Amino acid sequence: MNNCIVKEKPEMRFEPATSSAMQIGIMGGTFNPVHMAHLVMAEQVRKKLHLDEIWFIPTNIPPHKELAGNVSAKDRCAMLELATHNNPYFHVKLFEIMRGGVSYTVDTLRYLKKRAPKNHYYLIMGSDEVNDFENWHEPETIALLATLVGVRRPNYPQKPKYPMIWVDAPDLDISSSMIRQNVATGNSIRYLVPEEVRLYIESRGLYAARDNF
Repeated sequence: MNNCIVKEKPEMRFEPATSSAMQIGIMGGTFNPVHMAHLVMAEQVRKKLHLDEIWFIPTNIPPHKELAGNVSAKDRCAMLELATHNNPYFHVKLFEIMRGGVSYTVDTLRYLKKRAPKNHYYLIMGSDEVNDFENWHEPETIALLATLVGVRRPNYPQKPKYPMIWVDAPDLDISSSMIRQNVATGNSIRYLVPEEVRLYIESRGLYAARDNF
């Protein structure tokens, strides 16, 4: 497993520009914590769209909501590494955490296109994100920089206002807020998150009842 190191005051680290073209899916979010629905969604999109890799990019500061649970970026990143390390197509990228400040998807895509302009990026969104996408920062630019991919949720109304590829995936009704609430109330999260993530949460005492949800 790769070590997840997040400095107190990180500097932006640029990866070498590449001349090769890759098809890369992007999964963004707080991953607070990462859970099985995230992983199933990513794998279904990867396989059905024949992508080379899926990049999980944890948000530093989310623009539309508070970061609940009083969990550090280091902990969120460590849980992502634990959840993805056994899939050779999954990679955790710290672009937004290293950049600092509020994380806007459009800034990340601009950075990626600058560093590797031949790559093609697929921005993966759940149905709830699809319906809220028009309220994101510079959605028109995002739609130009990446192909939008919506993961269809049964019996959930989808109203996209931008061109989008739809992918069907098993409907796992799991959310990070559910995980946090279960931990706080002493309920089991076994099989809702990867076992290594469950053990990490337990060992670190994350999402205790005193935290906010």
